[in-house]
Amino acid sequence: MAMMAYDVPAAAAFAATRHLSAEGLASWRAAVARHLPARPGARLLDLGAGTGAWATAFRSWYGAQVVAVEPAAAMRARSAYPAMVAGRAEALPLAAAALDGAWLSTVIHHLPDLPAAAAELRRVLRPGAPVLIRSVFAGRGGGVTLFRWFPEALRVLGGYPSVAEVCAAFEPAGFAPVALTPVPQVTARSLRDAADGLRRAAHTPLVLLDDADYDRGVRRLRAAARRTPDVPVVDALDLLVLR
Repeated sequence: MAMMAYDVPAAAAFAATRHLSAEGLASWRAAVARHLPARPGARLLDLGAGTGAWATAFRSWYGAQVVAVEPAAAMRARSAYPAMVAGRAEALPLAAAALDGAWLSTVIHHLPDLPAAAAELRRVLRPGAPVLIRSVFAGRGGGVTLFRWFPEALRVLGGYPSVAEVCAAFEPAGFAPVALTPVPQVTARSLRDAADGLRRAAHTPLVLLDDADYDRGVRRLRAAARRTPDVPVVDALDLLVLR
């Protein structure tokens, strides 16, 4: 992973705090259904599958056969999905033309060689199969409330790939963008829950902040939670679709 290593503490923090509730997942189910094959038996790749939450959701929603590929052993060890595969985006342990679609959730900024990852996705996907990328891209963090409390983390976001950079990296492999949609999600039921459940190790932009900036952000978040504790946290991440 290019920006941070998902060791045991980071994987535990991710598993404890980064899974969406059924309410938070509902908008993504609707957005994804417009682009991924929804037929039972479709074979989908969840690349950078983490602790398996999305693979579990796709199997439940569509009856899909999901191949969940995750390089970090600590994440695989905490997976809710029973069949995790060790592997990296640049050398996928999969047969050619075997999959009907690929899903990458909050992983694109961790891939050190985007053109190599794109070439591998082209190899393992059937012709015309989509790549769906869920991410916060450089310059597009305005819909994420985390940056309201941690504005210094926008500097970290500036090091993420932009939409244009991702499209340029995937173009030589024959992919072209077909959709870019902000998708709202309920990230936490309340600001109080968000403040109580915050784990620095679960968020790359917070890991890469210095301690003073992180501490200031925590104070801002806790102050907001005291003022309006029951306000839900609604974020909008982008869904970029390429074919």
